[in-house]
Amino acid sequence: MAAPAFDLKAGARTLSAATWLGLRWLLAAAVIGLVACASAPQRTDKSDWVTASDETEARKRARIRLELAVNYFSEGKTNIALDELKQSIAVDPGLFEAHNLRGLIYMRLNEFSLADDSFRQALVLSPKAATVQHNYGLLLCQQGRMAAAAEMFSAALANPTYNERAKTWMIQGLCQAKAGQAQAAETSLLNAYQLDPGNPVVAYNLGLGMYQRGEYPQAQRYLGRLNSSDLANAESLWLGAKTAKAMGDAQGLRAMGQTLVQRFPSSKESLWLERQSFHE
Repeated sequence: MAAPAFDLKAGARTLSAATWLGLRWLLAAAVIGLVACASAPQRTDKSDWVTASDETEARKRARIRLELAVNYFSEGKTNIALDELKQSIAVDPGLFEAHNLRGLIYMRLNEFSLADDSFRQALVLSPKAATVQHNYGLLLCQQGRMAAAAEMFSAALANPTYNERAKTWMIQGLCQAKAGQAQAAETSLLNAYQLDPGNPVVAYNLGLGMYQRGEYPQAQRYLGRLNSSDLANAESLWLGAKTAKAMGDAQGLRAMGQTLVQRFPSSKESLWLERQSFHE
């Protein structure tokens, strides 16, 4: 069976649509960082930090609107979020977080040109904002602009204060896989796995790449932990079953098959198992 299609519009992964990680989850994860960033003190052009007492009334009103926009965006109320965000930017256009969120909203709406403009403006206001660099890199990857995406991801990863490296390593790895850079993709995914071994997308894609190369014991290593957890799904269990079959591991194949049928009886993978169609 060919590898599931990589479709960043459906979700930044190499899995098909009904799996763990869609683009909406990615955008929600980015918003978590955005909230923290929006409420944190910012350094001025001088040596001191801007705290709440230093902010103008306009900046405070803009932040309130931004926080409302973040909440609506997290709830999937995109149009309301965009309206709140427009009001935030109208009050104070200098919040890079607002332009970053606007980019995420336009990504959700598939308005990629507007998203590009928003991320560029955010980087003008804050050139070293790693969250913006990550989000812009994802957008560039969606558009097939891999070299530019790699520059954004590298810049984010080089930031010593950035605490979401696992996410960026993961997305970079999936983008590299999309570009046919298999070895680089595996390196990035391994870096992501070291930082976040519980991430099901990372584990699945490491297992998938190793299975496709015939490295079945290594594939089983990553798939085993995933498939013994509540995060397993029909795709991962089916890949685990195929890996066990390829290794001649009858007990492992039986265990994977039983779990697959019990948990996902109506899935296409259960049908393939019933038919013993291990090349699907």
